[in-house]
Amino acid sequence: MLFATIGVLACLDIAIDLHEIGVSFHVVIETLIALVALSGAALLLSLLVRRRRALSHSLAAAEADAQLWRQDAEALIRGLGVAINLQFTCWALTEAERETALLLLKGLSHKEIARARGTSDATARQQAAAIYHKAGVNGRSELAAFFLEDLALPLQVPDRESSIGS
Repeated sequence: MLFATIGVLACLDIAIDLHEIGVSFHVVIETLIALVALSGAALLLSLLVRRRRALSHSLAAAEADAQLWRQDAEALIRGLGVAINLQFTCWALTEAERETALLLLKGLSHKEIARARGTSDATARQQAAAIYHKAGVNGRSELAAFFLEDLALPLQVPDRESSIGS
């Protein structure tokens, strides 16, 4: 913007000088200054346009990648939901126990579960105990571990031979 402003002002000064004094060394120098300023402005504008196109392309690619990731994640989550529901069916959980079990897996406290379901704390605790009994687990952490255990990556144990040679 600065180069363009300098170029335009120099052109105006040249026009005035040509009208008042005609062609002179001063006018030639001002013409060169105007050309350099306008060329610089054009170059910077060209660079900005190219940079904007590159950024737009990168943004579009990142948005496409993010959309694919979201779709993959949604499919996995749906699959996990189906697997959880199948397991709840195997355990013969009632509808109330299913809701409570999902809220337990989400990390809600008994008090929060009771509030969300419109029941008492004692009812939420009793349903949690029934879920643990039917699932054959000893509490919330074992219930969560039942579903999450296979999602965790196995620990990477270094190969003894490769670490000895290092």
